[in-house]
Amino acid sequence: MQEKITFDKFIRWAGVGALILFVLVAVNYLSNVLLPFFVAWLLAYLLYPVVKFVQYRLHVPTRALSIIVTFIGVTAVIALVVYLIIPPMIEQFQKLGSLVTKYIHVSANIDSIPGAIQQWLQENQAEIEQFFRSKDFTNGLQKAMPQLFNFLGQTASVVISIVASLITLLYMFFILLDYEYLTNNWIKIFPKKARPFWHELMKDVERELNNYIRGQSLVALTMGILFCIGFTIIDFPMAIGLGIMIGIMDLVPYLHTFALIPTALLALLKAADTGQNFWLILLAAVAVFAIVQIIIDMVVTPKIMGHAMGLNPAILLLSLSVWGALLGFIGLIIALPLTTLLIAYYQRYVTRENEDEPVVPEQPQPGTLNEAVGNTIVAKEAINEEKLPENLAE
Repeated sequence: MQEKITFDKFIRWAGVGALILFVLVAVNYLSNVLLPFFVAWLLAYLLYPVVKFVQYRLHVPTRALSIIVTFIGVTAVIALVVYLIIPPMIEQFQKLGSLVTKYIHVSANIDSIPGAIQQWLQENQAEIEQFFRSKDFTNGLQKAMPQLFNFLGQTASVVISIVASLITLLYMFFILLDYEYLTNNWIKIFPKKARPFWHELMKDVERELNNYIRGQSLVALTMGILFCIGFTIIDFPMAIGLGIMIGIMDLVPYLHTFALIPTALLALLKAADTGQNFWLILLAAVAVFAIVQIIIDMVVTPKIMGHAMGLNPAILLLSLSVWGALLGFIGLIIALPLTTLLIAYYQRYVTRENEDEPVVPEQPQPGTLNEAVGNTIVAKEAINEEKLPENLAE
């Protein structure tokens, strides 16, 4: 039977829609303020198991001290990873710079690059002065000034981001300090009638987020190991450090593709150092990228993420394609948990599959405790049935 839509119900729906629209506009307007808080909440959610382990397993007396110990430990791990990646990369680039300088000295017969630049300026002083007075320079300066102000604005944004990161750490500290209270009482901001829905929604979000984080971390670990093996086989410079960096970048899906830039520079370094063909070295590195990506996309991701998220590999790849096309890079990040959540709520509220399935009582297995309990219940029911006529007669 089709439900009749009354004027009162229409007004309530319109009010709910207007409220949702107002919340979305307000969140968009306050995004710069709310973003540090939500990032802090996500980081607190990730670090809470570590804080709890430090407090209760390592017997640290207070929660605040446990949070500080956790911060120090996480900072040490990040510093160790950076130490394994950044200094070797800087050393390789310094070596590349020395090789380029040596090549310039040999090919152009230049002993001192600054001296050569100074000599060129003295020889072309008249042409340089004429260029600064020309209209081309004036027009170029007019076009460059907006770019300069844009650069200054980006610099200011970086400074603001650093300040926001400090605010994020402060948020995270206070969230972890009262994590249990906040997670158990946040539901009270909603009316009592709506609390069951939001409670179930948050349980599903937490479950899918846990599955996604575990699955994606395992995929990133597998990718890092495969890249370390592949780069070691082709004797690529900084094989282990580059593989670790690519594995860390893959914590965000497909972010590791940006690692092609330092890979090309390292290939150039190896070619200049050993005299081998640059294109052959780069082709070997790209082949490692292609092989590892095929293994990850065709085998590892469908098996790990499909099992963790409960998705068929075909649906998994389709969800990545669809959400990536709709939302771009952010869509690739939220594709798997959001798809699983939508499927779960479609089955719960649209098809109502759980309601249609009859509840079948579990049959006791022979030779188990359940069988003994079941026999006892049957015996008691038989005794009650025998006594029933007597009770009625009385």
